[in-house]
Formats: sequence, C-alpha cells, structure tokens
Amino acid sequence: MKPYLILVFVFLMGCSIPQRETTPKIRVVFDTDTNNELDDQHALAYLLFNQDIFKIEAITINTTSSGGNIELQYAEARRVLQLCNADSLPVLKGADQSFQQIIPFLNSAEFDGHAAVARIIEEAHRPATEKLVVLAVGKLTNVALAVAKDSSIANRIRLVWLGSNYPDPGEHNQNNDTVAMNYLLNTKIDFEMVTVRYGKPSGTSVVTITQKEVGEVMPGLGPHISKPVTGRHGGEFYCFGDYSVNLFDHIDYHGDPPARSLFDMAAVAVVKNPEWAQVTSHPAPLFVNGVWIQRPNNTRQIKIWEYFDRNAIVTDFIQSLKKVTEPE
Repeated sequence: MKPYLILVFVFLMGCSIPQRETTPKIRVVFDTDTNNELDDQHALAYLLFNQDIFKIEAITINTTSSGGNIELQYAEARRVLQLCNADSLPVLKGADQSFQQIIPFLNSAEFDGHAAVARIIEEAHRPATEKLVVLAVGKLTNVALAVAKDSSIANRIRLVWLGSNYPDPGEHNQNNDTVAMNYLLNTKIDFEMVTVRYGKPSGTSVVTITQKEVGEVMPGLGPHISKPVTGRHGGEFYCFGDYSVNLFDHIDYHGDPPARSLFDMAAVAVVKNPEWAQVTSHPAPLFVNGVWIQRPNNTRQIKIWEYFDRNAIVTDFIQSLKKVTEPE
C-alpha cells in the first residue's frame, strides 16, 4: 500500500472510533427539613449548583423538632430555590408527624406526607440504568413511608442519609424518627449512613466554616435574581451568598475559633466525590431503648461514611458558587 493511502486509512479508522459516552447524571431526590438550622439550605444550594453532576428529580420536605411545621420548612426550600434561580424544580410537602403516627392511615387518600411519598415512589419506578439516590438530610419518615407503601422500590433506591452518631446514641435526625430508621434498616434498601458524631473528628461535625470565612467569601456569590426574596429572619436578598451571610448572622457558634458544622452538605459531597470520605460495610444494627444493638451475624449490610475531608468539601462548595456567579 502506498504511504499516502496508509495515512488515509489510519485517518478514516480514527474517525470511525466511537466517542466515549459522557457519564450520566446522578438522579436525586433531596429529602430535607429545610428550615432546621442552616446546613440544609447550604446542602440544597450545593446540589443546585452542581446540576452538571446531579439530575434533581424533586425536593421532598419533612418536619423535625426544629424549624417549625411543614409550611415553614416548605417556605425555606422555596426561598433557596428562588435565590439559586432554580424555582422551577418540584417541591413536595412530606411528613409533619412520625412514621408510627402516620402508618395506620397509609391507605387513605391524603395521609400526612402523601405528596412527597408518592413522588419518591414515582421516581424510584422511573426507568433508569442506576438506582435513584434519595439524599435524606432530615428524619427518615418520608422514605420509610414510601417503602411501606410500595415495598418493591426498596431494590430501586440508594438511600444516603445524613444522621446518627453511630455507634453512640443521640443525634437530631435519628431522634426525630427512630422507628422509621429501624424500619429501613430491616428492609433491602441500600442504606448509607453519613455519620454526624458531634464534636468528634470522624463525623461530618468536622465539616465546619467560621462566621469570618462566610463574611469574607460568601457575599455576592451565586446567580443574581431580579426580584428579591425575603429571608426567614427578614431582609431582602438577590443571591444565595448574601442570604448565607444572613443565616450565619442568626446562629450560635461552637469551638475555637467559633464555627458551625455544615453536616448536610457533606452528604451531598460524598455522592459527588466518594474520595472525600471513608466508607465501610457493616452488618445493619438496630437502635433500641436508646442503645445501638449490634447484629454481627446479620447478612444485611449497610455502609457507614466517616472521616470527611473538610477542606476539599468546603473548597468545592465555594467553587461551585463561584462558577455560577455572574461577572460584575
């Protein structure tokens, strides 16, 4: 074969090589008690500013003992969506009460939390190559009700839950519906526990940010909207970064230097990049009478996330906001 023909052949062969497929987006339902503290809002914003990674199917709301009833939790979610220029995404009201209180009424048309539960079931059944990720950063009532309503979805969901001080007792999300948590621990659902562990270096408690850092970095970050949003503490805001500063102005601090943990944000982070924490498999335990009961012979395994890379997570969060901030 003549040299120029060889070159043409190689060129044509190169053109015929199929292009590498892009990685499909991670399908997510974000389940949140949005008005509790301020980590929910930042986790939701982080998710919204990473829509090149995540396909957000819905935001479902629940109520825990902080932040008021379902209407207040819902209103805060809507604020964050508006400030992030993403208010077209669906937001569904979920459980005000607990799993144990609601379960007797599960077959009624409009049980407490029915809209959120129906959406979780719908998204779990949607044809897809990967399981639906339910990123739960509040109590587990909505998810447990969905599985109780339609047990077939247990095999179609990857549940990533921010909660528990495991193996120690306590923790807000866990305590707000221990029955729902135990119920899910006894199902076949892929259960991943993103540990909190207040004050310990091994949990999401370590993913902190100081008020000084917020004041220096956050002002003006995020897309700017034309109509202001009234914050939960009053005031008018045109971007999420300014609202973040306001949220941090109305919160208590811990430690030296005084800081606040962004627990929920770490749950989003480890789905985006599993390298930012350590994960191990463990026989599913149960929480009974205020104590974790180990079940070493249990063949049902869950995953436990711990030892989070605080710097990588906080840096990526800030960079996610900067990349969508409009130039002045």
